[in-house]
Amino acid sequence: MAEPLTPIERKVYHFLLDFLAENTYQPSIREIGKKFRIKSTKTVSDLLQSLSAKGYIERDPSRSRGVRIVGYSGPTRVQPLPYYERVAGGEASARPEDRAGHISFDRRFVPGDDAFVIRMKGDSLKSRGVLDGDYVVVSPSAPPRAGDIVAVRFGDETTIQTYGAVDAASAVLNAAQSAGATETLDGAFAVVGVVCGVFRPFFDREAFDSAITT
Repeated sequence: MAEPLTPIERKVYHFLLDFLAENTYQPSIREIGKKFRIKSTKTVSDLLQSLSAKGYIERDPSRSRGVRIVGYSGPTRVQPLPYYERVAGGEASARPEDRAGHISFDRRFVPGDDAFVIRMKGDSLKSRGVLDGDYVVVSPSAPPRAGDIVAVRFGDETTIQTYGAVDAASAVLNAAQSAGATETLDGAFAVVGVVCGVFRPFFDREAFDSAITT
């Protein structure tokens, strides 16, 4: 998962996305400064460097328009979300080598800058409307509440389950398909984030998956 952005970093990032979609090239440092009324080119350069360090862009400081948006594709007002086959949790999941690709979403459906996408496996949450093969949008910064659907890490595997808080030291994960069947785990798992959306393509899912991982 990418590191969250500050308010000004988010504005600059969205400006880069929209400018590229409308012009097919990136704005210069001076054009970014003019847009946000920043007189210092160094301040703009530092903002771009921060976006690069957080994994949102790649840049060539020697070029005026030397910015490439990581995972970008699509028209204006979209945002690429990293797609992971599995999520290890913590810093490990932010590594580029763990990323399988990107899926671009309209920003209105993106819960936060740290959101990411993983694939649902199995039909344990069929009664909650989440089916095998669905692509789920996960927000790591959203606090889980009883009844939420969450992404949970068990060792090297990540599953999608229903969350129910019991007390400060334990939790119950309910497989919605099995009414009344619960599993209590004390410190043996980690909640990676809350599921905030589900995407289900009604066409060849293997072809779609191949397209976003190349």
